[in-house]
Amino acid sequence: MQKQQGFTLIELVVVIIILGILAVTAAPKFINLQGDARVSALSGMKAAIQGGNTLVYSKAALAGKEGEETETLDIGSGSEDLNIAYGYIQATQDDLEEALDVTFAEGADGTATTGTADWIIKATAAASGSAASVEIWQAGAPADCKLTYTEASSATALPEYVAETDPDKC
Repeated sequence: MQKQQGFTLIELVVVIIILGILAVTAAPKFINLQGDARVSALSGMKAAIQGGNTLVYSKAALAGKEGEETETLDIGSGSEDLNIAYGYIQATQDDLEEALDVTFAEGADGTATTGTADWIIKATAAASGSAASVEIWQAGAPADCKLTYTEASSATALPEYVAETDPDKC
């Protein structure tokens, strides 16, 4: 009788199946796909606001309203006029919803206090010498995973967009 020198095909297949099951159940715990997805969603919202601001500023410049501190602008959306500051979208829930066609729920620290929208917004009033701003979170995201939009504070200042880009915080 000859001594066995290796593994049989059945033993190898069983080990491969067991390793596959372990990989499917354990891998998601080590890969932070949710944080990456939230960072991408925030980047998308940032780009949407930037793109909207570009179009609004163009329309305001054509109407001669880009140098005014507060003004209204008809953007042709079929509803109310848009409030602008120096030609850019004002940092308010109503104006961002009007310009972007997005629905926000009011909230604080990433938690909605009213509504059930996919995005949560918290407005910060303008302090003396500074512009108003809003913080925007994706519903269910941690408070550190946010986008801050600050409206233009003068005719020569551009709006500011600051998005959290660290997947570990999101």
